[in-house]
Amino acid sequence: MAREVTPTRSGSTTRSARSGKGWRQALVFLAPAFVLYSLFLMYPLVTAVSYSFFEWRGTVRGAFAGLDNYAALFGSSTFGGAFANAFWNNVLIFAGNLAVQLTVGLGCAVLLMHRTRFRRFFQTAITVPYLVNPLAIGFLFTLVFSPQLGPINNILRDVGLGDWAQPWLGQESTILPIVIAVGAWQWVGFPVLIFSAALASIPPEYEEAARLDGASPWRIFRSVTLPLLTPAIGSVTVLGFVSSFTTFALVIGLTDLRGGLSGAADTLMLIFYRTAFGPGVNAVGTSSAIAVLIFVVVFGVAVVFNRIMRRREEALT
Repeated sequence: MAREVTPTRSGSTTRSARSGKGWRQALVFLAPAFVLYSLFLMYPLVTAVSYSFFEWRGTVRGAFAGLDNYAALFGSSTFGGAFANAFWNNVLIFAGNLAVQLTVGLGCAVLLMHRTRFRRFFQTAITVPYLVNPLAIGFLFTLVFSPQLGPINNILRDVGLGDWAQPWLGQESTILPIVIAVGAWQWVGFPVLIFSAALASIPPEYEEAARLDGASPWRIFRSVTLPLLTPAIGSVTVLGFVSSFTTFALVIGLTDLRGGLSGAADTLMLIFYRTAFGPGVNAVGTSSAIAVLIFVVVFGVAVVFNRIMRRREEALT
């Protein structure tokens, strides 16, 4: 009788050992990133949330305050309508920047896509302002819009439009539009890079098939190219919203910590900075509440935008 050979478990045991070793190696490589993430992101976030529910006298924690610090942002005489005004300024900054990014940025990317000569030069020229510190950009444009020495007013005087010369950064009606325009000019290089990469990834066969069917260039762009750019549009929108609601250095460079005359260009980050480092008794508690609200708004809206764009991407497949 032939002897029955029973299968051994050495193969499965070896695979299990290798799998366990692989997980241990993965944890070793991920540990530094996890520690840094917890130390510089999660810990400050949890700390800010806990601080916002207490009263503070300097750096000494007082009694539990509940939601009083949040209520003070909207109803106290200290803030008045400053918080709501700053919020709507951030909304306007986002709307203006997004309008430029989705039109000028996309237009420049399309033009550069069909232009081979000097493409690198134009891409670099458009992208350089995006790489410069916003504070330096703000200081630079204070000279550009200077009432006496700035080139804007000097050009208006030279062409006979001296009545149009005005203190652009010193009046409520023009300071916020200037902040929006300068910010849009600086950040337009980012969507150009994103859209250029997205356009390069579109297979040329789609455009050729539409052209053979008799579609015009505008129809091809609207019905073929633009829908395929949905992921890029989503990325530009979400990242543009985050950067607009965390605008800080550019406004300081163009105005001051008060957001210009009567807070016409005030933003949420400026209010947070003034509250955190100002002379207020409960500065820690109130500034922590501001930080939490900024995080909730930015994170919540980013999640909503991301889901909307994902649904549109799924509808294309």
